[in-house]
Parts: sequence; structure tokens; C-alpha cells
Amino acid sequence: MALSLFKKLARGLSRTRENLASTLQTVVGSKEVDEDAIDDLEASLLAADLGPELTEEILSVVREKAGSGEGIREAVVKTLRDALPEQTLGMQRQGPPHVIFVVGVNGGGKTTTVGKLAARERAAGKSVIVVAADTFRAAAIEQLERWAERSGADLVKQRDGADPAAVVFDALRSAVARGVDTVLVDTAGRLHTKTNLMAELNKLARVAGREVDAAPHDVLLVVDATTGQNGLAQAREFTQAAELTGVVLTKLDGTAKGGVAMGIYRQLGVGIRYVGVGEAVDDLIEFDADGFVEGLLGPEG
Repeated sequence: MALSLFKKLARGLSRTRENLASTLQTVVGSKEVDEDAIDDLEASLLAADLGPELTEEILSVVREKAGSGEGIREAVVKTLRDALPEQTLGMQRQGPPHVIFVVGVNGGGKTTTVGKLAARERAAGKSVIVVAADTFRAAAIEQLERWAERSGADLVKQRDGADPAAVVFDALRSAVARGVDTVLVDTAGRLHTKTNLMAELNKLARVAGREVDAAPHDVLLVVDATTGQNGLAQAREFTQAAELTGVVLTKLDGTAKGGVAMGIYRQLGVGIRYVGVGEAVDDLIEFDADGFVEGLLGPEG
């Protein structure tokens, strides 16, 4: 992982780390770990949104190592690292075009994520179409237009209120005809409790699969890190509507609940693909599990 990316990840996790690292350091540096210290650590772990199951596992290893003061931090690091995938799979490209659906609830940073992904693809020399399939929110189309201009991607859109499936159909027909490398579909922000909107997502997938073999090849769920464990509930609902291939954890820099990444993977088996650590176009970075754990706890010492 490049140093600049590690610094961005560490910066993004700073709010989560502030309380957690200091509490853990107190425990590591104690000759005796009493129940008051355990209670403080438990509160910090839960506040970081690691969830009750993983929190209890960490407390168990701390109690096991208590007394010697040795190996506590290492044991905590191992427990956290084991809660994340062995390695983060990069994009397994198919096509062309490689079709990516970006899904999620309203306000999670979905359209911005599409724009930043388009910029990443263009920087890698790929031709890109972004698809304004969120036809219910006029601001989404305008926002995506700005991102398309900024990144050099082409935009496919229709009028406000148009059938999203028709927009996807047009975009994929164009992409196939032109040999476009990547198609990024910005789907309508939908509350995970709205079954009719989930059915619409399934319809978009069927349309895509008819136009491009095995499409969509990736379905990325955007989860706002500031929502904490509610983000996990969202992810669970979306796994029933679509075969998720990865999660984009946004607004990591604005929350102290960065530990939700562990819960998403442990409970759903869906890995974090990217994390958003700021507003700049290059502040969407590939997830790195080792860097994430270090960023969560801070450097040793």
C-alpha cells in the first residue's frame, strides 16, 4: 500500500481511533487489567461500532493476556485482522463492457461514488459510460453530469421520471456498439424497507443481463459509515435483492464508527472494496485490511 494511501486511510480513521487507541494503550500499559479498564475498553469498542460479538472476542483475548501486559496489543490486532478478509479482491474485469451497478439508500454518497469510480477508471485509461438510472431525483442527474464532465466519462440520461430500465438498456446498447470498457450505473437511492424499489433493482439486473453476458458484473453497495450498525442492516437487506460483490464505505472521515467494516464482512461475507476518506476526487481509495487495522488502533508505542 502506497504511503500516501496509508496516510489517507489513517486520516480517515482518526475520529474512530482517538478514543479507541488511547483506551487500548491504557490497558496495554497496565500491570494489572481490572474490570474498570475492561469496561472502558468495552465502551470504546462498542462506540467504534465493532459490534457486540467482535467486542466480546477482543475482551476475551485481553482478559487472557491480562497480568503479563505482554502480547495484548498483538492479540487485539490479530483478532481485528481475522475479522476481515485475507485479501481484498480487486475488480475482476469482464466484458467489455464491464458493468457495475452502484446501489444504496438515499444520502449515502452513491452518486459521488459513481463519479469518483469513473475518475479512477478514466485515470487507468479506460473508456467509461456513466448511467443516470436515478430518474426520480433531478439533482442526481445534474450531479452525475458534473462528474462526467470532470472525469471525461460519457453520460447516458433521459428525462426526469423516465423508466430507469430504459436508460440502462440504451446505455448498454451504446456501450456494446462502441466497445466501451466500463459502464457505471447510478441506481435510484432506495430505502431498504421498500420492497417495490428492490424489485426495480432486480428488473434493472435482468435488463442488463439480456444486453451484456453475465451483467451486472459488479454490484457495489454504498454504505455511509456514519450510520454505524444501521449500515449493516442496510447491507443485509440488499443482499436479498442483489448479489453484492463489494461494499464502498463512505464518509469514513466524518465518523467515530469505522469499526462497522468488520461487522459487514463477518455477518454478510461481503468485503469492503473502497473507502471514502474525503471530498476530493482521489479520496476514494482501495480498501487495505492491514492498513485499516493499523489506522484503527494507531501505531504501536
